[in-house]
Amino acid sequence: MAAGIREKQTVALKRMLNFNVPPVKNSTGEPVWKVLIYDRFGQDIISPLLSVKELRDMGITLHLLLHSDRDAIPDVPAVYFVMPTEENIDRMCQDLRNQLYESYYLNFISAISRSKLEDIANAAIGANAVTQVAKVFDQYLNFITLEDDMFILCNQNKELVSYRAINRPDITDTEMETIMDTIVDSLFCFFVTLGAIPIIRCSRGTAAEMVAVKLDKKLRENLRDARNSLFTGDALGTGQFSFQRPLLVLVDRNIDLATPLHHTWTYQALVHDVLDFHLNRVNLEESTGTESSPAGARPKKKSKKSYDLTASDKFWQKHKGSPFPEVAESVQQELESYRAQEDEVKRLKSIMGIEGEDEGAISMLSDNTAKLTSAVSSLPELLEKKRLIDLHTNVATAVLEHIKSRKLDVYFEYEEKIMSKSTLDKSLLDMISDPDAGTPEDKMRLFLIYYISSAQAPSEIDLEQYKKALMDAGCNLAPLNYIKQWKAFTKMASAPASYGNTTPKPLGLFSRVMNTGSQYVMEGVKNLVLKQQNLPVTRILDNLMEMKSNPETDDYRYFDPKMLRGSDSSVPRNKNPFQEAIVFVVGGGNYIEYQNLIDYIKGKQGKHVLYGCSELFNATQFIKQLSQLGQK
Repeated sequence: MAAGIREKQTVALKRMLNFNVPPVKNSTGEPVWKVLIYDRFGQDIISPLLSVKELRDMGITLHLLLHSDRDAIPDVPAVYFVMPTEENIDRMCQDLRNQLYESYYLNFISAISRSKLEDIANAAIGANAVTQVAKVFDQYLNFITLEDDMFILCNQNKELVSYRAINRPDITDTEMETIMDTIVDSLFCFFVTLGAIPIIRCSRGTAAEMVAVKLDKKLRENLRDARNSLFTGDALGTGQFSFQRPLLVLVDRNIDLATPLHHTWTYQALVHDVLDFHLNRVNLEESTGTESSPAGARPKKKSKKSYDLTASDKFWQKHKGSPFPEVAESVQQELESYRAQEDEVKRLKSIMGIEGEDEGAISMLSDNTAKLTSAVSSLPELLEKKRLIDLHTNVATAVLEHIKSRKLDVYFEYEEKIMSKSTLDKSLLDMISDPDAGTPEDKMRLFLIYYISSAQAPSEIDLEQYKKALMDAGCNLAPLNYIKQWKAFTKMASAPASYGNTTPKPLGLFSRVMNTGSQYVMEGVKNLVLKQQNLPVTRILDNLMEMKSNPETDDYRYFDPKMLRGSDSSVPRNKNPFQEAIVFVVGGGNYIEYQNLIDYIKGKQGKHVLYGCSELFNATQFIKQLSQLGQK
């Protein structure tokens, strides 16, 4: 897994856009101009990986949605990248009949069934367009890569595989089968793209186990079918892999419901928690403020801005896992170093406008020409730096407003104490009934974490008191109803997950992190330092990857799709620790766990971890799902 999954998926997409032949590096000729037609699924897969400029470099002049009104361009080849659904196929057949393009390269995100292929063939014959359908490919790219080491299954129709869908009390077996098949199809695509057959471990009696059984079967069938196996030949021969196979750990969201509700303190997770952050793009509303205009002028309307936080953004890559105060400080430093460079350019410009021809000026001039040349050549770099500084200034300011208005630092610290079972300096009731601290939702999250993490559920009398305080604060109690049932159920099944026993240390509560001249006034926001503690998901991975014996994971099932007969055992055949692992959370994941895994693996030399989940939600979206479950 030396190459990250982002790189693999990008390579596969570029090959597809190049008519399914690998692009040649040093060809000087113009690329073949072509049109890209995708559906919403295809759009979500491509947009985090390739920018419009990269598409243009690949010869894509137009990229259009399949179900939009498209004009005929009869002398251009078209590359399709769509899911093999009924309506998509109908629309493609219609394109063939209307003879929209010169030739058609049909690429399906996930494998297409025989009967649908025949529908296309019939349409092509009917439209006399058989020769124009140049290639039909199954791309097996049905998953979305967000980071080098993070992927999610889908963004469109994600409610079909959401936590709520899997845990609905009234779900039928056939609905459950459909959900599991959808998840397995995407995971299968993921491993085809990765080019590896994993060894699968999963917890018993959960949705994760159903996924494991189905995935094992699907991989096994594909390996048996020697003629059409996707795991032989070129894909594997390129030596991307050490001899070891990766470990796939399938965990169920239900093993840890506290983390998705937790208030967080690292940059990426905070952006996801408080802003509208979606497929690596953050949308901000910026109020332009009223200018000094005559009294009674209307305040200007808010403008919406969106920023892409991508792999090429060096600041983001470096700081997305840092605690927020550090990020604010780094933005400040970047700004200062940028200003220094800018001043240097200005100074040189003023010297160049020297009047008079005296000796000193001439000698200074020749000396400065060299400097100016270097300053000019560094301009593009400077402009890019300025763009990133502006971007992160805006994003960090927006996050900071939330932290201050909702006292998120207080919540974060308090929840960490609850989760690590240390003594609380302030009673929970005070926190809930403090009108200044946070929104009703923040209070609900805090109480749910307390309820989930407490070994002993609070007595009925206490619970009534808490409920009343929550109601007074304006909370919707539906999520609590669900968590109550869930807790009663898991109590029969197992003991609650523990969260390690460390708490963040505040560095002098109101230490002025920033010099006061900076635009971030971090006054009153605690500068909390994080101590590395492993969340339940990371602990499970650690046990399985390092082959540690631990009651928590000892009865995890073990599947090896390469073994001839599937044996149902929890005894691993391979006793060596793994170098590469993929953690996949069935029922939804979040950036807090992702960051926790990344921090954990940093300490392990030469090991890699990928984090995947059936959907990515923040606490607001998760609470919504819980309250829908609690209303039943």
